[in-house]
Amino acid sequence: MRIPRKLILTGSLAVFAAAVALARGHDNRGPSAAGQFDYWLMSLSWSPSYCLTHPDDERQCSHKGYGFVLHGLWPQAIRGYGPQHCATSMHPDDATIQRALAFMPSRHLIEHEWETHGACSGLDPAGYFDTADHAFASVKIPVPLTTPRIPASMSATQIVHAFAVSNPGLGANMLSVVCHDGGTLTEVRVCLNRDTLAPQACGGRAHNSCRSGPLRIPASR
Repeated sequence: MRIPRKLILTGSLAVFAAAVALARGHDNRGPSAAGQFDYWLMSLSWSPSYCLTHPDDERQCSHKGYGFVLHGLWPQAIRGYGPQHCATSMHPDDATIQRALAFMPSRHLIEHEWETHGACSGLDPAGYFDTADHAFASVKIPVPLTTPRIPASMSATQIVHAFAVSNPGLGANMLSVVCHDGGTLTEVRVCLNRDTLAPQACGGRAHNSCRSGPLRIPASR
């Protein structure tokens, strides 16, 4: 039995589309995925590292003295990846953006995070950034990483331990450390319950990406 060429081509395109979606690191769920997730992944960005590569970002990097700032609060799935880029007609108004600038010091970042992740939360912009604010406030930053004026000397393992000691109930399987080129601290990611914002075990996506031994941790600027 011969299979028509048109059917073969259609099947090949479907396989290719699925492969592209997988290569991009997220599944191909549509607008119905909004609100359908298991937990939050909170990304804390080490601002001094960001400012090394973005010195022209005056709002964040013009001697503001930031340490960790909130990069994002991402809906996640226990298995696989959470939804992204869900269709929405809502956008953060200026009042919401002004409140969010207290913990996400970039208007562009705020708008990007809403479009990429917030729109999939099932919340409106004000509710999403209010949740992000509470999530950021719920995690205590270890003293050695509270806007140090000289570069800190810590390994990824020591950073995980320091966060766990500073936050009772936060275990090593509930956070991960992310590095640029394996050696410069860029982020700490913490997994949080979607309802209570309490720390919880991460799914398969969260993993350390840092080398062993002391990391490069630029001082606050």
